Amino acid sequence: MNLFLESVRSALASIRAHRLRSFLTSLGIIIGVASVITVISLIQGLSKSVSDQFMGLGGNGLTVQPHNEFKEVMRGKINFLRFEDVEQLRLRVDEIRDLSPVFVPGMSEVRFTGQSTVAQVTATTASYQEVNQRYARLGRFISHSDDAGARRVAVIGEKLIEDLHLPANPVGQFILYANEWFKIVGVMEKRGEVFGMSQDSVLIIPYKTGQSIIGNNTRPQLRITVAVRDLSRLDATRSRMRAVMRQAHRLKPDERDDFEIESADQVAKTFDKISSTVTLVMGGVVSIALLVGGIGIMNIMLVSVKERTREIGICKAIGARSRDILLQFLIEAVTLSLLGGLIGLVIGYGLGVAIAAMIPDFPPAVVPWWAVALSVLFSGSVGVVFGVVPASQAARLDPIEALRYE
Repeated sequence: MNLFLESVRSALASIRAHRLRSFLTSLGIIIGVASVITVISLIQGLSKSVSDQFMGLGGNGLTVQPHNEFKEVMRGKINFLRFEDVEQLRLRVDEIRDLSPVFVPGMSEVRFTGQSTVAQVTATTASYQEVNQRYARLGRFISHSDDAGARRVAVIGEKLIEDLHLPANPVGQFILYANEWFKIVGVMEKRGEVFGMSQDSVLIIPYKTGQSIIGNNTRPQLRITVAVRDLSRLDATRSRMRAVMRQAHRLKPDERDDFEIESADQVAKTFDKISSTVTLVMGGVVSIALLVGGIGIMNIMLVSVKERTREIGICKAIGARSRDILLQFLIEAVTLSLLGGLIGLVIGYGLGVAIAAMIPDFPPAVVPWWAVALSVLFSGSVGVVFGVVPASQAARLDPIEALRYE
């Protein structure tokens, strides 16, 4: 233990004696770790934000949507859900507690007193709030009577208030959409951005109002979100829904489903898997900088061995063993690597926070514990791997030849 502590003390003294050289030696590790942590913190922050939003749908949510493969879409074959599917599920699946059909007429122009913007128009029913756990901040949401009467009322997102220069409380104002005037009855809670796309530039109208606007000749991109009565029967409910949908779409036993049924946690897990893969790939690419930093440490340590040849000779002449010299140089290399790793960790987190803050509505940077542990472990490993060669070279020096070195 005394030998180890003395080697650490000697290594730290050498680092302090050559501060600039030590900093330049660690610079590659600092840049490498900082780059890795910055990339990981941004990707993990975005992943956590999106996953939280998916999980906000609740564990009792199931979503039915059309299933379209890319090659089929390229051939012009696109599957759609039908308005009749909503009633089939409502009437024939007893396990469904509530159901919210949603279809999106698309991005459309919305006007207010000379101002115009493009908004994502969504047509849905009053149950949308409870099923999706998303509520109005001001005013109210669409009611059952609004839907039954196909009234021209709308609930808007926060972004439309800014884009159309509406009053802070726009409830009661009228906006123009599809050449018809809609009365604003509510404003949704703010949701921010995902992948640079605002989730608050939305115009929500009653389901039957949307049907009357698009007419019978247009097939909408319809999806259906349901809440089940009993969580323990979630899989059974999914199976029953699948059977009803296959029958409603008149699919033969050997035909594949032209729809898919997913739960909120499935979507969140899928996104987590994608983000983990992206993190791994990006981290691997940026980790090349750590390899460069390791080579830099080895080069500088080899130069240090040459510079300190006479010092090594004196140490050996007064009784230092080869393993003592090996341990001293190895500890010095590991210390430089670890210091570089810790500094890079702090800089990387700071850069991640700063970049996230500079991008409007970007989620806060998140550094998972495994990234911290991996950075420290990898930094130390780089010091060991690339410090072995110069340490071995120093340990093998002949004391007499070393004393003669000028």
